[in-house]
Amino acid sequence: MTSTPPPHANPINDNDDGAAPPPPKRLSAADAIVMGMRFYSRLPTGDSPHLPLNFGKMIQFLPISSLIIGVFPALTILLLGAFGVQSLFVATLAIAMSAVITGAMAEDAFGDAMDGLFGGHDVARRLEIMKDSRHGTYGVLGLIAPFMLRVITLGTLIAMSPVAAALLWLASAMIARQTAPIVAVILPPARSDGASAGAGILSKRDFISGLVPALILFCLLVWLFAGPIALFLALILGAGLSAFWVNLLKRFLGGQTGDTIGALQLLLEIAALSAFILM
Repeated sequence: MTSTPPPHANPINDNDDGAAPPPPKRLSAADAIVMGMRFYSRLPTGDSPHLPLNFGKMIQFLPISSLIIGVFPALTILLLGAFGVQSLFVATLAIAMSAVITGAMAEDAFGDAMDGLFGGHDVARRLEIMKDSRHGTYGVLGLIAPFMLRVITLGTLIAMSPVAAALLWLASAMIARQTAPIVAVILPPARSDGASAGAGILSKRDFISGLVPALILFCLLVWLFAGPIALFLALILGAGLSAFWVNLLKRFLGGQTGDTIGALQLLLEIAALSAFILM
């Protein structure tokens, strides 16, 4: 993810008496939810101060942030679907709205990851390419192909049932965003700068504590609106894709970056949507 979160509060002590700075504020659930919205979206969150990034705490409450981030595109599907608007048009509009709300973070990350992973001949060159904001051939294809796949899969679901499509997409985007940081749990940062290194260490405990409620909600919605076979296929595809991605990063980069986390997020969302239309 080449986009960076908003600037955080400066902990420097302004007093001249040499006193130690005050201890950092304990992050509440509400703070963590707002932090997740600020990190992963461009939605307005009020004038409260930007607290120092606590990636572990944010991940624990990310399911709620994700649902808030995805509610407006989902409502767009429900509203336009109720009036019988053509499904591919609705899907395109909803996905475009989602990209605007999120700042196209996952889309940009996927393009950068494709450029770097497949355009460089060694680790140093791959990381250099990924840091470049310009997109090459692989990057352009990495922008177009995921967009088309999501339009086709989501459009197919909308044609079947706008209500089911909206809820399944909401669930897919939530679980994809929640699962993608697994690469930060398993792999070290591939470089000392960038969004991933700046986010700090993500512990297994924080990751699992956020993943479990997201997974429960995902399973419930998919079971109700797509069925148990689709749920099983989505889980198998997601687990297999995550394992493949981690091994690819280990081989090509020796670690992970923010771009590779965002890229996995997009891949997992597409995998889930694909599972729903296959069943």
